[in-house]
Amino acid sequence: MPATDKSSDIIVDFATGRKIPDVGAEANRQEVERFLVENKGFAKEDIEVDVPIEMYIVEKVYRSYVDLVVSVDGTRYMAVKCAAGSLGSREREIIAASRLLEKYQLPFSIVSDGKTAIVLDTVSGKKLEEGLNAIPSKDKLKKNLAAMQLEPLSEKRLEKEKLIFRSYDSMNVNVKRNM
Repeated sequence: MPATDKSSDIIVDFATGRKIPDVGAEANRQEVERFLVENKGFAKEDIEVDVPIEMYIVEKVYRSYVDLVVSVDGTRYMAVKCAAGSLGSREREIIAASRLLEKYQLPFSIVSDGKTAIVLDTVSGKKLEEGLNAIPSKDKLKKNLAAMQLEPLSEKRLEKEKLIFRSYDSMNVNVKRNM
């Protein structure tokens, strides 16, 4: 359980060691971070927290954050949306984020509440598996790196994915940027 300062609802982030507000699904995110390190073999340094995402939609900039992005040897392979409640309702949001974060589509999109997870193939958008153990380990990713092709998103899909991400992301309530 994260160290907590009950008087101000500030906790210490497991991966970064930074003090952060305990709002929204933060407890869920702390569980996922801990699981990735303790059970899936990732180093804390492999996990980026609150990764900025920025896009232009009809000549206006839209800025937000992706909860977690996981890398192997400096290359991003997974984006994670940490949510409370229905995980299925967050699948499309994290797939869009995984398609937009880099010049290539991150292979895996994950939604988790810290107790379970849905692992999705970003390129196809299809569900691969459910459960925390379905999240690929660092070792498994390393073994499969040569076979993984980091595919770019087609120009045809780019604007649609931006709109999808913004639509879902703008509905997020009780998150730090909206407090």
